[in-house]
Amino acid sequence: MERHFDEELKKLKENIITMSLISQDMIEDAIIMLKERKSELKESVFEKERKLNMIQIEIDNIAFKLIVLRQPAAGDLRFLISAIKINSDLERIGDLAVNIVERNQELLKELPLKPLIGIPRMAKISQKMVHDAIDSFINRKAELAQQVCCQDDIVDNLNEQIFRELLTYMLQDTKNITRAISLTFISKYLERIADHATNIGEDVYYMVEGKDIRHHSDDYCK
Repeated sequence: MERHFDEELKKLKENIITMSLISQDMIEDAIIMLKERKSELKESVFEKERKLNMIQIEIDNIAFKLIVLRQPAAGDLRFLISAIKINSDLERIGDLAVNIVERNQELLKELPLKPLIGIPRMAKISQKMVHDAIDSFINRKAELAQQVCCQDDIVDNLNEQIFRELLTYMLQDTKNITRAISLTFISKYLERIADHATNIGEDVYYMVEGKDIRHHSDDYCK
């Protein structure tokens, strides 16, 4: 029975790793679509979203079954609860990548507004935050989880910078407004992806250390 429990936990971890990789690929595809104006990547992102949704259901089923049948305590229970919450965050990250693609479709109908620098940088940081957050979960690295939380301010600041820059474009010429608004939304979606990675980091920190750093993560950042 114990062996079966360990096998189910292993399967759970593998599925979460797979979800993480898919969500990161979706972010990358969405940004390449934006930068290189490759409309064909839309279907790739949509197909990956379908896979993500299927794995999400499987993870929840495994986790809830283990909680009900095994009635785990202490560390194992915190692990399973964290897995359920992380599963939801990863699914939302995939949804946000889809939102970026939908904005891309609007942008591809017009000429580029400006060279893209800030948004790809935001995407790279957000992707790494997701990667590191899952690494911290799988390997129970509280310090790495804490570092993920500390990256959130960097993304927030970039989002504000991009908004101010795009606002300047809108004020210069009303013809820029539609494209600038779409880029503003994309920046916001990336900021929300970073928020979900931060949620994962906070959950992992609690799972490992038993301390709730939600709303207080700045106190742990140097």
